[in-house]
Amino acid sequence: MIVIRDSYQSLSQLAELNWDRLLYGGTIALALVAGSFFGQYFL
Repeated sequence: MIVIRDSYQSLSQLAELNWDRLLYGGTIALALVAGSFFGQYFL
């Protein structure tokens, strides 16, 4: 049980430290989709 609790805390801490990377990835994906949409719309 201690091992399960410690691994859960480790995953929680890892997610807390890397949440901004997910935000950056989502922002880049959104920018690519928006750029594709506007590129097709204006060309």
